[in-house]
Amino acid sequence: MSAVSDIVLTPDPRLTEMCQPIDKIDGKVCALAKRMLKDMYAAEGCGLAAPQVGELVRLVVIDVDYDGENPKTKNPYVLVNPKVIAADGAPCPFNEGCLSFPGISVEVTRPSHVVVQAMDLDGDLLQYEAENNLLAVCLQHEIDHLNGVTMVDHLSPTKRLQALRACEQAIEAGARPGETSTN
Repeated sequence: MSAVSDIVLTPDPRLTEMCQPIDKIDGKVCALAKRMLKDMYAAEGCGLAAPQVGELVRLVVIDVDYDGENPKTKNPYVLVNPKVIAADGAPCPFNEGCLSFPGISVEVTRPSHVVVQAMDLDGDLLQYEAENNLLAVCLQHEIDHLNGVTMVDHLSPTKRLQALRACEQAIEAGARPGETSTN
């Protein structure tokens, strides 16, 4: 199975499940994080949550710095049991894509400022803060996945239905994770 085909696509019910906390950071968790990073980079994404690879645990990987070409630009974050501490600031619309919803992107409005606490793979508690940038959006988007919420859940019922239909058609036409178009 290739890294891109490892990614769970809508309407898989695992994308709507609440994920369980990770009790112990062990070799299995480290291997999952490594696999998720490989999948994310292969699909040219900037974030991936564990349910997107079929694992219902609270684990997220993010890299908003990688340019897709120069390995020196890789700056991955691995967040174990991430928790949003604050999500405030002016509402900020952003055109989001999702590896589990190939072929589409949708405008989602989220708070412009976010503070997140999470453990790293060494078990150290870290805090991430982002405002008015891709990291702020990505943190909120990926943590939503851990709570069974996807980007289309932020849309009105009509726009949500349109986006899901467009995604279904894109998948039928061969769209792969990482491929988006403005919807």
